[in-house]
Amino acid sequence: MAVTMNDVARAAGVSLKTVSNVLNDYEFIRPATKQRVQDAIAELGYEANLTARSLRSGKTSMLGLVLSDLSAPYYAELASKLMKAAARHGYRVMVEQSDAEASVELGALQGTFRQLTDGLLFTPLVVDADAIAARAGNKPMVMLGEHILDPRFDLVTMKNEEAAAALTRHLLAGGRRRIAVVGANTGESAGTAGLRLNGYRKALEEAGVPFDAALIAPAEWRRDTGAAAVAGLLESGVEFDAVFGLNDVLALGAMHELLIRGVKVPQDVAVAGFDDIDEARFASPSLTTVSPGMDEIAERSIGLLLDRIAGRETSEQGVHVEAGFELKVRESAP
Repeated sequence: MAVTMNDVARAAGVSLKTVSNVLNDYEFIRPATKQRVQDAIAELGYEANLTARSLRSGKTSMLGLVLSDLSAPYYAELASKLMKAAARHGYRVMVEQSDAEASVELGALQGTFRQLTDGLLFTPLVVDADAIAARAGNKPMVMLGEHILDPRFDLVTMKNEEAAAALTRHLLAGGRRRIAVVGANTGESAGTAGLRLNGYRKALEEAGVPFDAALIAPAEWRRDTGAAAVAGLLESGVEFDAVFGLNDVLALGAMHELLIRGVKVPQDVAVAGFDDIDEARFASPSLTTVSPGMDEIAERSIGLLLDRIAGRETSEQGVHVEAGFELKVRESAP
């Protein structure tokens, strides 16, 4: 027979209400009483009916997280940090991988996934702001990333333009004048790639270095495409003395291609990336990159979402937060 809350109450010598308060983390309970209840729960093997508790309280102590691709190192590391930040506040995180499909992104805003969570951390890549607003419902939601910049939504993001400009200035200060950019299209100005390209162009303009569209190599943000983009530049005869991969995996793929072709890094071509994933530190040579404040992004997005859930943040307009960044200068572009 299943152990009940009444069994726990009798074993601990407390009321049923006290057991309920302990299970729901009610703060005004004497530590000794709380310990007795927890000991009884452990001894009897009581398992709370979370579904029933959530129906009674309207809270699940679960947060939803929608990311496009958990195989991407940045997203994997961010998800880990978000889970740890949520756990420090007594929350768990359910993760949905969207694969940048509109149906999955929109589906996460409604239905079971949304019902099982008290709030949502959302990184949309396909759907637009109006489509999200039409389906968002009343539960709190915090956007991550740069795809949606809309005053209706809370947003935690990074200083893409400023950080890209800082990295480009570092390459320029090292004497590099022909800096190839891998991972953008020449005309982009919005979204993550566009903002980072804007920062690159701004730094060139400040230094009086002309922008050359031939140095912009489009590529999906993967290692193999970073390698292929650099191979294309080399085979086209375009001269360059540095590569700025708009994320670290692009830069690592580019650096691999340079090295196997006998191009010395950084002597012949400096290489830099963006994101400071763990792999960047252990590459050979180690990768110069931008650390975009991933810990701060995790802490502030969880904090903002929980403030909305608890009613501590009452602004009707979306709160927009930009995390700080740090330039990590390593062997690939000293």
